Amino acid sequence: MRSKKAFFNMTSSLLLQLVSTVCGIILPRLFITGYGSAVNGTISSVTQFLSFIVLFEAGVGGVVRAALYKPLSDNDNAKISSVIKAADIFFRKIALIFVAYTIVVAVVFPLIIDRSFDFYYTFTLVLIIAFSTFTQYYFGLSCQIILNADQRRYIYSLLQVFTVTLNTVVVVILIKSGASIHIVKLATALIYTIRPLVLRLYVKLHYHTDPHAIPDKSALDKKWDGFGHHTAFFLHSNTDVAVLTVAASLTNRLTIADISVYTVYYTIVAGMKNLVSAVSSGIEAAFGNMIAKGETEALKKNFRLYEFISFALSTVTFTCVGILLVPFIRIYTSGVTDASYNQPLFAVIITLAEAVYCIRIPYNNVTLAAGHYHETRNGAFIEAGINIALSFILVFPLGLCGVAVATLVAMLFRTVQYAVYLSSNILHTNISVFIKRCIVSTVCAALSILAVKLIPFTFVKQDYFTWFVYALITFCITTVITAIINLIFYRRDFLGFISILKNIFERK
Repeated sequence: MRSKKAFFNMTSSLLLQLVSTVCGIILPRLFITGYGSAVNGTISSVTQFLSFIVLFEAGVGGVVRAALYKPLSDNDNAKISSVIKAADIFFRKIALIFVAYTIVVAVVFPLIIDRSFDFYYTFTLVLIIAFSTFTQYYFGLSCQIILNADQRRYIYSLLQVFTVTLNTVVVVILIKSGASIHIVKLATALIYTIRPLVLRLYVKLHYHTDPHAIPDKSALDKKWDGFGHHTAFFLHSNTDVAVLTVAASLTNRLTIADISVYTVYYTIVAGMKNLVSAVSSGIEAAFGNMIAKGETEALKKNFRLYEFISFALSTVTFTCVGILLVPFIRIYTSGVTDASYNQPLFAVIITLAEAVYCIRIPYNNVTLAAGHYHETRNGAFIEAGINIALSFILVFPLGLCGVAVATLVAMLFRTVQYAVYLSSNILHTNISVFIKRCIVSTVCAALSILAVKLIPFTFVKQDYFTWFVYALITFCITTVITAIINLIFYRRDFLGFISILKNIFERK
């Protein structure tokens, strides 16, 4: 049953990330051509500043999820109800704080960005974008947490697939019909409000939690330990745009349009990161279940295979991204002249940063599934500090590349810290296993890049079909080289992975 749930979570998350990536590529182009790079940059900046409210969560989401593994495995409905009640109260307080924070952002933000937009234009845009976030906190977060902890993430993922697809269709229709950006973003806010409301109804009908249960405040005791992890993850995803916004208001080197450039690149790279992460969706809960039941040998065996799949998938994915990203962006932004979208060095750095992030996913997931928030929180704070400090130091001389370098350095530090901690304190294995996997992945990437570059392929036409052919060739070469090298160095893991694939297809 545990494996079946993990499979459902993985496939539904992969579907979600595929849909999100495709939709995420479609919409920025429409915003840029329909409203200009400055508007697209403003939307991205507003969204990132509003997302800073998640820092007030103090890591409660992960802590509550860890607190639910045991009562869910024991079918202890009373305990489940108490934990969820405590989470509900906490998140609704955050929702009210978010209202006040939104008003502050709506007033201040127009004063620090491109003055080509008047105060009322930006003020109302902030309020509209904030609406769906409020409903998420007030109605949906605790429900999402219980589904994740119970290895039923697929429910949430499929609901997201529906709302993301619906939003894209509606936005395309509105932009093509000449609707204002405010109408478009209002439609998006209303569509995304569907998610928390439906989740609330589903949890109410299927978990029979007691709405009058006494809240178990002890379930939130580790929230400050989780705060470091939560903060580091948040800053990984949001620091760059915030720093670029501030820098654009202080220097002529950067403009709000540069944020659009960053967003276009990051949207694509992050989409690939999310596809890799989707393989891990629901697996943290499965490891949490193993740890709760004391299944040590099963934990080690499954982690080794999890680690192998994560490294191989990350290697293939980000080697391809590193080769294909700039050619794609050139086609994607053809005809756009209000910003410089040709940024090859930035593309390489941001790709490396997200590759390192994906490599650390197995170590992060199992460490947190074990509930080791307190033991690893200092590393999370250091990562956040590195990211913020280096971003502000490097953004002025290096621009986009500066914030990307800061993210990469922070990712490298945290990934090594997680690998060392997990090896020494949970799995009790040698760190040389991690080092060897890193070396093997680097060799795979280097040989793949060399092999692709030796192919006499040229872009006769700058169009999507030609790029797709080049991408297919690149993917096949990278996959074959990665498979051969991993078969040489990790034969047992490779055959174990093949066995899993066979079992999946035989079930079908």
